[in-house]
Amino acid sequence: MYERRFASDWPPNDDTEPGECPMSGKDKYYNRAKQQGYRARSAFKLRQLDETADLLGAERTVVDLGAAPGGWLQVAAERLGDGGRVVGVDRQRIDPLEDTDVPVETIRGDITDESTVEAITDAVGEANLVLSDMAPNVTGEYDLDHARSVHLARQAFEVALDVLGAGGDLVVKVFDGRDLEDLKADIEDEFEYVREVRPDASRDASSELYLVAKHRLTAPVREGDEIEVEIVDTGEEGDGIAKVEGFTLFVSGVEAGETVTVRVDDVKPQFGFAHPVQ
Repeated sequence: MYERRFASDWPPNDDTEPGECPMSGKDKYYNRAKQQGYRARSAFKLRQLDETADLLGAERTVVDLGAAPGGWLQVAAERLGDGGRVVGVDRQRIDPLEDTDVPVETIRGDITDESTVEAITDAVGEANLVLSDMAPNVTGEYDLDHARSVHLARQAFEVALDVLGAGGDLVVKVFDGRDLEDLKADIEDEFEYVREVRPDASRDASSELYLVAKHRLTAPVREGDEIEVEIVDTGEEGDGIAKVEGFTLFVSGVEAGETVTVRVDDVKPQFGFAHPVQ
C-alpha cells in the first residue's frame, strides 16, 4: 500500500516531472509562469487542453481536484465567462486568488474521504467540468508509478460521477502504461467519447497524458441495449418517440401507439437513437 497524495505534494512547486531533479525543471514554461504571474508551470497545460478540447466557457461550474498551489484555478478563473465559478480541492491550503472575475472557492480535504466529496457536492450542486492534475509520489519504478497514477485517476473519475450533470466533461492526468486502456474503456462507458491529449507544455521525456472525456451520459440506456418500449409520439423527422425513465429515445420505422423491441444505436447526453429488432 502507499500513501495517496495530491499532485501538489510531489513536487511542492509543480516544476519537476517524475525522475527529474528540481533544478532541471526550470524550462521555458517555468519562466513564462513566473513572468505571467501563474503559480505553477502546469497552468500552460490547462490553457492548451482548453484550446484543444473547448473545456472552459460561460456559465460553467468547474471542480479542480488536487488544485494547490492554484495554477489551474487561475486559468479557469481567467477563461470562464459570466456565471462561471470554480471550486478547488486539495489536502494542502490554497492561498486565495486575487482580482478574479468569477467566484473561486477552495475546499481543504482528501477526495478519498466521503466528507470531502460531500463538501464538494454541497458547494457545487452539479458541475459542468471536473479537472484532475493529481499524480502520485514517484518511486522510480515505472510500473508502480503508472499503477498509482491510474488509481488516482479512478478516484477523480468517481468524484466526477458524483458531481457531473448530463453533458459534463472530465479531464484526468495519468502516466502512460499497461493499465491505460482499461481505465479509458471504463470512462468511455460514461461519456460520449474520450480522447488522449498530450499538451505541448508537458516535457518531451514525460510519460504523462490527459484523458479528456466529453459529454457525460446519464441516460438509463447504453449503445447495444435491447429493450421493449412504447412509442408515445412522432418527432419532426418522422421517427417514433419512446420514453425510458424520462429519457427520449428516437426510434426509426415505427408509429405512435406501437410497443416494440428496439436496439439502441447511439446515446447522447439528452437523447438517443434506436431501431426495431425484427
